[in-house]
Amino acid sequence: MSQNKDIKALLEKFALSQCNEEETERLIGYLKMRSSVDFPEVEDLIGQMNAFKKMDTSSADEIFQRIMAYNKEGHKKIKSKGHRKMSFLKYSAVAAGFIGVIAITYINRSQYIFNNSKKTSVALDTFNINEQKVEVVTLQLQNGNIEVISDDGTSEVIDEKGNIVGKQKGNQIVYNGKATTKNLEYNILVVPFGKNFELLLSDGTTVHLNAGTSLKYPVQFLPGMERQVFLMGEAFFDVSKDLEHPFIINSGDLNIRVLGTKFNVTAYGEDEVTEVVLIEGSVGLYNEIKQFEKDRFLLKPGQKGSYDKKHKDIASEEVITGLYTSWMKGELVFRNMTFDNILKKMERNYNVSIINNNVNIKDDKFNASFKNAPIAKVMEYFKTAYKLDYTISGREITIH
Repeated sequence: MSQNKDIKALLEKFALSQCNEEETERLIGYLKMRSSVDFPEVEDLIGQMNAFKKMDTSSADEIFQRIMAYNKEGHKKIKSKGHRKMSFLKYSAVAAGFIGVIAITYINRSQYIFNNSKKTSVALDTFNINEQKVEVVTLQLQNGNIEVISDDGTSEVIDEKGNIVGKQKGNQIVYNGKATTKNLEYNILVVPFGKNFELLLSDGTTVHLNAGTSLKYPVQFLPGMERQVFLMGEAFFDVSKDLEHPFIINSGDLNIRVLGTKFNVTAYGEDEVTEVVLIEGSVGLYNEIKQFEKDRFLLKPGQKGSYDKKHKDIASEEVITGLYTSWMKGELVFRNMTFDNILKKMERNYNVSIINNNVNIKDDKFNASFKNAPIAKVMEYFKTAYKLDYTISGREITIH
C-alpha cells in the first residue's frame, strides 16, 4: 500500500512538471514492469519534455485532474480534435505517450490497447494492473484522446469531422446512426470497478456493461461490413436484427456471431473460461483462428456456452438464465463458484481490494445471493455461514 501512495504522489508531481530525473525513472520503471508498452529512455524523455514543462500551473493541474479523473464537469463536448480543452495527448509526443499510458493504467484494471490492421479482427493486448485508482467511466476517441464521463453530466460525442454522432446523459451514451464517414471509426468505453453503463449503438443494439469492462465499437456501422465489437469484461447484448450484417463480438480467442438476439457474455481477462448465456434467439460460437461455419456450434435459448481458454474447446449446458443477468438489477449471485472467483467478482462489484490469507478455501465452491447489499453484509454472511474472520480498512479487506 505504501508503494501505491508513493506512485500516486509521483504522478501528481509529474503532471505538475516537478519530477526530477530520478523520480521520472521510477515512474517509467514502475510502468515497464506492469505492461507490454515500450517506453522511451529517461534521457530521451527528459530531453523532450521542455514544451510540457513550460505550461503554467493551472494547465498542468488540469492535466493532473484528468489523469486522476477527479474532475466533475457538468456539460462538455467530447471531441476528437479542433477544440482548446486540455488533453493529455496534446503537448508533445513524449508527454502524450507517457501521460496517456499512465492515465489508461489507472483507469481500469484490464484495459485494451487496440492495434488496427487490414483484417476485420484487431489484435489485442492487455494491461493487468493490480491497482484500481480511478472511479469514473472514460471514453477513448478515434484519435486516442481520453475523456471523462460524468455520472450526472451531459455531453456530445463528436467525430473527427466535427459531426455530432452521439449524446451522453448520465450513465448512457446514445449514438445516432447518421452516416458521416466511409471509414470505420472506433470509440473505446471503459467502465471501472463499482459502476455500470449503457450504450445504444448506431444500429440500435443495446449494450449493458458491468463493472471492470472495456468495449471497443464503431461509431457507425458501415453498409456491406459485419458489425464487429471487442469486449473484455461482462456485458448484456440486445442485438438489433439485420440479416445482411451479422453482429460479431470478439472476446479474446472467442468470437460470438449473431443476427438479432439477447444474451450475456462474461469474458474477464483473469477468468479461465468465457461464458455466453443465451436468453432468446440464436448465437454461434467459434475460435477466432477459425472461420465461422453455420451450425458448427450454436446455442439455444436457456443454454450457456463455455469456452475454455487453456484447452480452446467449447461446451454447453442448460442453465437458469436469470442468474447470469441479475447483475443488471443490482443483484450479486454466486452459484457453484469457487471462493477465489467470488472474491474477484466482489472486488469488481464493490471496487475494493481483498486479500485472502485463508488459502485453504480458495478452491471451495459456494452458493449465495444478495440484492443491493453493502460489502459489509456480504462479508458478515461468509463470517456467519463459513466461520471466516475478516477486517475492513477503507477499501481493503483482509480475510484471516
